[in-house]
Amino acid sequence: MAIKPPITDLPIRVAKSGFYRGFTKDVTITAKILVGGLILWAVAFPDQAAGVLGALNSIILASFNYWYVYSVAFFLVLCFALALWPAAGRMKLGVDEDKPEFTNFSWFSMMFGAGIGIGMLTFATAEPMYHFAANPATIQGLTEGSTAGNVRDAYIWSFTHWGLAAWACYAIVGLALAFFSYRRGLPLTIRSALTPIFGQRLSGPVGHVVDIVAVVATVLGVAQTLGFGVEQFISGLSRIGFGDWLFSVNEAGERSSSTLGIIFALIIIMGASTLSALSGVGKGIKWLSNINMGLSFFILAFFLLFGSTFFGAQALLVGLFDYLVSIPGNFLTVWAADGTETGDALASWQGGWTIFYWAWWIAFAPFVGVFLARISKGRTIREYVLGAMMIPAVMCFVWFALVGGTAIDLELTGIADGAIAGAGQADQLFAMLSVMLSDGLAYIMSVVVVILLLTYLVTSADSAVLIINTINAAGDEGPKARPHILFWGAALAFVVGGLIIAGGLGAIQTAMVIGALPFSLVMVLMGLSLIRAIYKDGQREKLGLPTTFVSDEETGPATAPAE
Repeated sequence: MAIKPPITDLPIRVAKSGFYRGFTKDVTITAKILVGGLILWAVAFPDQAAGVLGALNSIILASFNYWYVYSVAFFLVLCFALALWPAAGRMKLGVDEDKPEFTNFSWFSMMFGAGIGIGMLTFATAEPMYHFAANPATIQGLTEGSTAGNVRDAYIWSFTHWGLAAWACYAIVGLALAFFSYRRGLPLTIRSALTPIFGQRLSGPVGHVVDIVAVVATVLGVAQTLGFGVEQFISGLSRIGFGDWLFSVNEAGERSSSTLGIIFALIIIMGASTLSALSGVGKGIKWLSNINMGLSFFILAFFLLFGSTFFGAQALLVGLFDYLVSIPGNFLTVWAADGTETGDALASWQGGWTIFYWAWWIAFAPFVGVFLARISKGRTIREYVLGAMMIPAVMCFVWFALVGGTAIDLELTGIADGAIAGAGQADQLFAMLSVMLSDGLAYIMSVVVVILLLTYLVTSADSAVLIINTINAAGDEGPKARPHILFWGAALAFVVGGLIIAGGLGAIQTAMVIGALPFSLVMVLMGLSLIRAIYKDGQREKLGLPTTFVSDEETGPATAPAE
């Protein structure tokens, strides 16, 4: 059977005039209705929204835990397989003449800031501290929580959740989009990555559904990230003297962010991010990414000089070894509730941690994936995969080892005396700075952290707005009309604020886990599409057939036979 040429044309109907000129109405309007409906529901009926979302979340965690675990394992294996596969690894994300648009430093800065920056500031301290107190080993009675014997297990799970798995999810989406956009000349939108499976049907309703699922997942995934960032931003503002009005206390004496504090933080963050989004990737986002990368290295240098450096270095080296050894087991093990105390506790722990993270990375993947594709044109698949997975993951490992290791060491030695462990998740980094430094120096470092956090928040939010508009505009980066940028900036703010007010970060978490499920299927199909496309390109190369898009100026209008 003759090998057919690849699909190099995927027409997607966009509005020719009016308010939605340049946008796909089916995708844009439907996505706005779904997101707007979620906002109104969460604000108008908070108790009902929290109840329904919680029930759906429980069903998903009980019924799809195997799916989430094995899907992420598939993404990880596929990324390394493509990098090591000679025929795939040497392929360029573009035509032979294409060169990378950004320097390696700017490329790394932008993908790192968009991908994990906010969560890292919160969880580099909080996650090792939590697993230091409790993890599957303590549940099974193998180690004792909050002791020196539990440090290694704390880092196994911290590295598992924030290491290669997260970046495999991002990398597979970005790779698929870059491959089909820059090698095939297809639109830079999610549906293009499924052309080897669905072909020209993606021009119609099938493709619209794929892009709508991606937009909703992006909104919920970014909302989860912004939610964590907003909580920590409010804690930071409180630490540097903005006042107690940022918090409210319930009847049980528990402190949480006040409605006024949430609104104040969101106005600052989304106002700045919207202005940055209006300036585009090459200006505001690139400038902010370089700033937050510089500040990140400054804080790392601070902990390297003044933190528990030896303890952190030991945690990094031993933790990396333990993590790599644990990958087969941790990435394939699913704990299901079995009616026993230990079995139910393990299933609950995995649902609240590992499954939550896998859903978070999947929901965040369309945003980071489109962004990675946008900034990675001209790089080879091997360079892209190793650069987009290994370097950011190692950076996270260093952060968690130095920052989290310092917190654990201060508690183990008794210096902290529970001040860090007893602080809320969003406040633990600031609590550690207060333990380490004098009041004056702690204040200065807290200001630096707040500025860094704000740049991460703004970078993630403005990038998300641009990515959502790119998907809505059928992959066209041009028609970013100001009203649409303003709408999605406001929508993100209302999703975060509405869900936090309705049910705290837990409400965002449950909505995100639900929204990630349909996109996880899309991602698996993207991986299978990549395998099929690269294999067929290898066959075409052997026969001397073209495998990349040729512009219309050179050959006339492109045809679009089945893949």
